[in-house]
Amino acid sequence: MPDADVIIVGGGLAGLTGALHLLRAGLRVTVIEKYPFPRHKVCGEYISNEVLPYLQWLGADPAVLGPARISRVRVSAVSGKSVEAQLPLGGFGISRYALDQFLMQQVVAAGGIVLEDTVDDISFQNDRFGVMTTGMRQLTARFVIGAYGKRSALDQQLIRDFSTQRSPWLAVKSHYEGDFPDGLVALHNFMGGYCGVSKVENNIINICYLVSYDTFRQFKNITAHQQEVLCRNPHLKEVLEHSRPLFERPLTISQVSFAEKQKVDNHILMTGDTAGLIHPLCGNGMAMAIHSAKIAAEQLLSLVSGHLSSRQEMERNYIRAWKREFSKRMQAGKVLSAVFRKQELAAGIMSGLVLFPALLPVIVRQTHGKPFKL
Repeated sequence: MPDADVIIVGGGLAGLTGALHLLRAGLRVTVIEKYPFPRHKVCGEYISNEVLPYLQWLGADPAVLGPARISRVRVSAVSGKSVEAQLPLGGFGISRYALDQFLMQQVVAAGGIVLEDTVDDISFQNDRFGVMTTGMRQLTARFVIGAYGKRSALDQQLIRDFSTQRSPWLAVKSHYEGDFPDGLVALHNFMGGYCGVSKVENNIINICYLVSYDTFRQFKNITAHQQEVLCRNPHLKEVLEHSRPLFERPLTISQVSFAEKQKVDNHILMTGDTAGLIHPLCGNGMAMAIHSAKIAAEQLLSLVSGHLSSRQEMERNYIRAWKREFSKRMQAGKVLSAVFRKQELAAGIMSGLVLFPALLPVIVRQTHGKPFKL
């Protein structure tokens, strides 16, 4: 393999948009992704319009994929009490199956290299990285960006603090065919978790939820848990009982961690979920992944162009920029998650929102950003 300027470990939203940004600037970029394209992923599949100008600037306008346009949000408690409001910026629904494939094709068309392989080891010496893969590839680059998702064996190899901590969360996702209102993203609370429902391309309904493992393990399988727990919320009962699953079985991820993560580890710039995972209740993780890739690419290019004096300065700037953009959102996500895990408190909040629905867009803004300035 030829040397690259940048190796990006992970071919998800952060990895692929970061690659497009760096390729646009003329750098040689190699993306290493362990799974083949296209593939479904556990994801809420809703993206805030705050990142749309950036995707268009990259030459990757998702409009060509026919995404579902989303303009309203509905939130409900376990009892079914709900409130609905306009989304301040709006957004769109698109499956990771379609979007990741599309972005990968744009990377290849822009001259990037995409390898299907697994990174086993990353070393740093004499201001360069060495990357070893399961496929016995040995690659070198001046920079490495981590974009490999929520949790990986690579986290343990890098001795990242959070990787030794067990997490009680399980995420479940599937696509459905059925009736669901256009233009709506719904966030429904149930005992032990919460669920997002919205449409993606081709009128498909995406249902993705997060549940505590302690609650889930009381049931013999996902179907039983859905019938006995999720369906106690009448909104979820309506959707699940009048929809037909399109997957043979739902996709799941265990050990979903919301622990604090280092933004730079072993001189690797971490992006997307690899840098920090916002609670899915906030419905904005995809936009955050894309935005973090933009921040990393900008800081890296500032060093390459000579506007920064050292790698250490670039790393400090990246950490500051990441925290400035996302720290308040992450904190808001933790608070909202804690509220909705306590049934009585959630019911009280819902009663207040029913009386004062104008407060819902205010809450939404705490977990969303402003449109990008390019």
